[in-house]
Amino acid sequence: MSKSKIKSMLICFFDSQGIVHREFEPPGQTVNQTFYWEVLETLRKRVACVQPGIARTWMLHHNNAPCHMTVSNNEILAEKSIPVVPQSPYLLDFSPCDFFLFPWLKIHSNGRHFGTLDNIQKSVTDELKAIPALLRTMETTPPSLCRCPRELF
Repeated sequence: MSKSKIKSMLICFFDSQGIVHREFEPPGQTVNQTFYWEVLETLRKRVACVQPGIARTWMLHHNNAPCHMTVSNNEILAEKSIPVVPQSPYLLDFSPCDFFLFPWLKIHSNGRHFGTLDNIQKSVTDELKAIPALLRTMETTPPSLCRCPRELF
């Protein structure tokens, strides 16, 4: 089976209730500090709209990618009173998505050919919408049957 030549980058933010915000990087877009700040501003507005109860208390956790760690983005996050959970020093390039979200998406898309970018994005979006049901299932599943540590949820 050949690998797909179509690539799409997913930027996704979630909490214990499911996906809060997701967007796909436009084709040809470079993720730099300006683009990342636009994503964070959209996220901030989305949290206020979707999760008004935590709009003033939520915290951001992202990995140590260069666009995340720029001085200007850190200054803007401080201005907007968005605290950042520090990245663990022994997991420099990993975030919770690497342990939960990406394996989930990979399992459900592995071996499938989508043909177009729109089909890929629709399939991924459908899988993301299924995550709240998965989280509710994980809350009621005995620990011995869970394949992932509960702390990730």
